[in-house]
Amino acid sequence: MRLAILDDYLGIGQTIVDWGVVPGLAVVSFRDHVHDQNELVDRLAEFDVVMRIRERTEFPREVLSRLPKLKLLLATGMRNARSIDLRAADELGIVVSTTEAQHQTTVEVTWALILGLFRSIPQESASLRAGGWQVSLGRGLAGKTLGIVGLGNMGIPVAQIGQLFGMKVVAWSRNMTPERASVYQVESVTKESLFRQSDVITIHMPLSDATLGLVSAADLALMKKDAFLINTSRPQIVAEGALLEALEQRRIGGAGLDVFEVEPLPVDHPYRSLPNVLATPHIGFVTKENMEEFFHTSLKNLLAFLAGSPINVINGVRPFLPDSQVSKQMHAKGH
Repeated sequence: MRLAILDDYLGIGQTIVDWGVVPGLAVVSFRDHVHDQNELVDRLAEFDVVMRIRERTEFPREVLSRLPKLKLLLATGMRNARSIDLRAADELGIVVSTTEAQHQTTVEVTWALILGLFRSIPQESASLRAGGWQVSLGRGLAGKTLGIVGLGNMGIPVAQIGQLFGMKVVAWSRNMTPERASVYQVESVTKESLFRQSDVITIHMPLSDATLGLVSAADLALMKKDAFLINTSRPQIVAEGALLEALEQRRIGGAGLDVFEVEPLPVDHPYRSLPNVLATPHIGFVTKENMEEFFHTSLKNLLAFLAGSPINVINGVRPFLPDSQVSKQMHAKGH
């Protein structure tokens, strides 16, 4: 049996768990990303099992149907429905098992980007390393307005942290109500009002047909000239061309970005060089704790599949089991 680990940028795929507990398993870890579907199919043609890291590689029907040896797809994290064709996997007899993930890690990166922009941390650090000293006049957070697009699992803790910094917090989503926002001491406002009044706007919504292109050129045009836009959610929620134009023409203060339409980001992309962009290479979920969750649970998923009782299955009719139940099942089977 052969297992492929995709998009293992850090080369940790064979160090976190002992795949050797599966007799006869050959593991190949790929540290690069394949964009072309034909190349991806060629790479995976001889593998029985594929593990992917979050949504780094998509599996549409066009890919799955060309992988006749594939019997188990080890997905990771909870947002897989848009990037894996689960119906196609059902029809092709491919089991898709997944894992849980910690969500607060993205909240941490959100605030790292906000603080980095307000206090010019990259520029100040670069100056000090080059032998210089202070080069910018930072801005404090107290009294500023934090605008949150999507007050959900991640938007709520982002709001609470902003309040601790003394910020006014406003929020908008299509389903927002004043009553729901007030539970968190947040003001519910219109989308237009949020973009007009916020000193920093951060996006915390899943990608769906309803949120695709949700932040448009017209929205960006409403922003203050010194306001920042933060996106640690999904790149397709923001119109990239409009954001690039606003940044290049200095019509907004800057952007903090951890997600991009093409990943890894092309070496010549403007986000790599624009002085008003603070960008990180999609590290929102990339922590030791999350990777341990991904790999340890994926190994359990593989063992359960080989034992004939797949667990954590998200296609077909099999329910997703919490990790505590997974452990009980594996213990009962002697793994």
